[in-house]
Amino acid sequence: MTTEIIFEIRKKIKKIKPLVHCITNPISINDCANMILAVGARPIMAEHPLEVSEITRTAAALYVNLGNITDVRMNSMKIAAQTANENNIPITIDAVGVGCSQLRFDYAVDFIEKFKPEIIKGNMSEIKKLCGMKSAALGIDAGESDIPDYDTIHKIAEYAKKYKTIVEVSGKTDIITDGEKTVYVSNGVELMSMVTGTGCMLGAVTAAFNSCGNAFNAASAAAVIMGIAGEMSENAHGIGSFRTMLFDSVFLMSESDIENRIKIKED
Repeated sequence: MTTEIIFEIRKKIKKIKPLVHCITNPISINDCANMILAVGARPIMAEHPLEVSEITRTAAALYVNLGNITDVRMNSMKIAAQTANENNIPITIDAVGVGCSQLRFDYAVDFIEKFKPEIIKGNMSEIKKLCGMKSAALGIDAGESDIPDYDTIHKIAEYAKKYKTIVEVSGKTDIITDGEKTVYVSNGVELMSMVTGTGCMLGAVTAAFNSCGNAFNAASAAAVIMGIAGEMSENAHGIGSFRTMLFDSVFLMSESDIENRIKIKED
């Protein structure tokens, strides 16, 4: 992953303005829509089961998020995913809460098995749970004992290889792997964990970038952009102004901002 790849993704997004269909939770739906706009794409947030197939067919990417899950949204996500598969539309799933809810875990496992999303995103506790490891999730947050040690990263890479997918682990250091190569993105600040929905926003940006055709690059670039945006917003007066500044930072971010701030390593 190079800065040139990130620049190219951003330029392509702003040129083609892809439509990104998001089926997400009402807690972060507005922030996800605005973050997609901030990177230059166009969001649509439809979730009614009778229209999601029609809408997904017009989209360049599908993003499904398991936060604050409901029966209607669970149904709609599967209908949309089936349509996405039939039309070669890339899917990103955000496995919110699978570490704290059997309902969400079972749903995510079934969804991944049936619809083969190009990108599976979650925090370390959520991804560990999906990979069959013991998870210390605290609600929808990662537990402090769920750390990215060698054995954990190896098992996550094996999971990615098994499902032929990209796994994107959000955290203090974001980890992106396809099972063969792994990228570590160390951009970001602690304030990001204090604002509801920053993980969902990362998922939405990932999905938007995923419309460009390379899922590994999409997940890596999204982690870099959101992390740098957090750093650029760190001087906010509080979490409210920080949230607002995140949108401005993504929207106004220059190539030199990326070149000067990027913190990425690849194995």
